[in-house]
Amino acid sequence: MKSATPKVLHQICGRSLVGHVLAAARELDPANLVVVVGHAREQVTAHLAEIDPATRTAVQAEQNGTGHAVRMGLEELGGAVDGTVVVVCGDTPLLTADTLKRLAETHGTDGNAVTVLTAEVPDATGYGRIVRDEATGAVTAIVEHKDATEVQREIREINSGVFAFDGQLLADALKKVRTDNSQGEEYLTDVLGILREAGHRVGASVAGDHREIAGINNRVQLAEARRILNDRLLTRAMLDGVTVVDPATTWVDVTVTFEQDAVVLPGTQLVGVTHIGEGAEVGPNSRLKDTRVGAGARVDNTVSDGAVVGARASVGPYAYLRPGTRLGAKGKIGTYVETKNASIGEGTKVPHLSYVGDATIGEFSNIGAASVFVNYDGQDKHHTTIGSHCRTGSDNMFVAPVTVGDGAYTAAGSVITKDVPPGSLAVARGQQRNIEGWVARKRPGSAAAKAAEAASRQGAGEE
Repeated sequence: MKSATPKVLHQICGRSLVGHVLAAARELDPANLVVVVGHAREQVTAHLAEIDPATRTAVQAEQNGTGHAVRMGLEELGGAVDGTVVVVCGDTPLLTADTLKRLAETHGTDGNAVTVLTAEVPDATGYGRIVRDEATGAVTAIVEHKDATEVQREIREINSGVFAFDGQLLADALKKVRTDNSQGEEYLTDVLGILREAGHRVGASVAGDHREIAGINNRVQLAEARRILNDRLLTRAMLDGVTVVDPATTWVDVTVTFEQDAVVLPGTQLVGVTHIGEGAEVGPNSRLKDTRVGAGARVDNTVSDGAVVGARASVGPYAYLRPGTRLGAKGKIGTYVETKNASIGEGTKVPHLSYVGDATIGEFSNIGAASVFVNYDGQDKHHTTIGSHCRTGSDNMFVAPVTVGDGAYTAAGSVITKDVPPGSLAVARGQQRNIEGWVARKRPGSAAAKAAEAASRQGAGEE
């Protein structure tokens, strides 16, 4: 990956590569789930503790092959285990739980000692080939690409690296795996031949979509997997009644949820635990993270992080909702408005060019254009409270902590530093003073002076 980040911790659609694999594996309801870690194991282990604390880890101090890795995993469980052991790769984020369930069901139904998940691919370069008995179709071997003959390299059915094993037989066979191959490693695939020679049944389960088993080894493959998974998520949403106008420019995380008749316009990114309510419309060109949008709301050209938008509310265009923003039903956050840690009541409007931080605003109030809630004194943050049914003038500064009572008004251009009683009008600005003739004296001959002189003549009725 050419990255300081371990490969399995790279993310697509809101989860790490290994996180996607764990999520699929968890749907099998396993008695134990073990992740074998090696390179950068401190980072990987810390990540696992965050996303799935019940996962156990086994350390593969030296990377001596896939067979060796599985041995380390079994040792974490005390050696041989009863029942089925499913082995998956940590870099296959497109693998689905349904495919894993079919693998496990096939393994149990057919009575196999081992069942390998396979797929038919257009280009098998680099993959282990599935060699079958021509008469019975049974799997006889998996041959790694570097060890395959020219004839075997023509085979397009490949090993996915995903298996279901009989736990007891797996542990015994791993003891017999040799390292006389081009890599000098313990290949897990050699277990198939060992069990077959011992008279046990080796079967296969073919994935319906070969893209599910794709491993990620570089940034190009990472982007390809992201596109495939994103398309899968959007297809599911559209089939559930969501309108996605342009899937090619719409990106969502696996944790995003929708209700019916939601509409997503082009250029929109929905990430984290974002939820779009029934009939709500988001976009175009919006990025919503951990945001909840109520039914029938409209969010246009907006960046939102950790906000709640009430039913039938309106946001944007060009608004910025920061964490802690709560907009009530039928409220409005308008053009070039930024909010943070602000509770804005039902029907209240903050239409344009304002900053509302660390504030509570009641119901059905109107905040004038170019207003600033001055919440920071250079050391501490302070809170502003605006009541219900208030009308605040344009270009107001509310210097926190301050309270404006219900039904109060504030005059345009005011700096509010003291509490305003309910029903009052607060005026906090200097008296206007006009100095006549100032331009003619201070800017003689200028365009302004000539315009003023012409206006004076016209006012005096001169030709």
